[in-house]
Amino acid sequence: MRVSRFVVSGSLVVVLASGMAPPQQGDAILARVDSVMNAPRDMTAVERMTLIDANGTSKERSIQMYQKGADKRMVRFITPADVRGVGFLRLAEDRMYLYLPAFRRVRRIASSIKNENFMGTDFSYEDMSQTRYGDDYAVTATETEPETLTLTLEPKDGADVSYSRLVMKVQRSNWVYTDIDYYDSRGDRVKTLKASGIERMDGYWVAQRFEMVSWKSGHRTVLELDELNFDTGLPDDFFTQRTLKRPI
Repeated sequence: MRVSRFVVSGSLVVVLASGMAPPQQGDAILARVDSVMNAPRDMTAVERMTLIDANGTSKERSIQMYQKGADKRMVRFITPADVRGVGFLRLAEDRMYLYLPAFRRVRRIASSIKNENFMGTDFSYEDMSQTRYGDDYAVTATETEPETLTLTLEPKDGADVSYSRLVMKVQRSNWVYTDIDYYDSRGDRVKTLKASGIERMDGYWVAQRFEMVSWKSGHRTVLELDELNFDTGLPDDFFTQRTLKRPI
């Protein structure tokens, strides 16, 4: 199945009255958001990436993205030439790999550097790897409004994450998240992710544009969908270091 725009993220269905909901209900909502985010059996996409600095200077890249279920994800740069073939592979939350063609080798991403930015973007390795928020975060507060829910997420005991808190806004009509604010250990908001152009495509909810803003530097990364295919039958053995090193 092919459609002509994309980006990755979640959605769902639950009816709550306006006001504050118990955290237990919030965890149920988050679980369903995760389930909608990972609803396709598999997905392939081509996206335009624009990096924009605080002065408004921009540069463009293009990437291929592949995902199967919630555990397997691969991202490879197509253009420009200086990053072509650079790839990221996620096989589990603690198994992430980076391939740099200039060195012709794959290196495993250590937990100690997962909060570093991926290839000059505003997405960290941790952000690139996140596929199920409920694995690492518990909902500590849920604020309900007529059209949206706002979930406050805090790390579960033992969770290996870099953020002290996330604040996620979710649409009640389809349960896709539209905003996530990321906070550091000092309680400062460090980044915001915005999803827009949300549509139902081939039975799945899709955000066609993502923008991640780093508040300290004013740098932004925008991802916009060019091509998208669902449920093409990607095999498990596609998600390997061998595929990561394959020439584009």
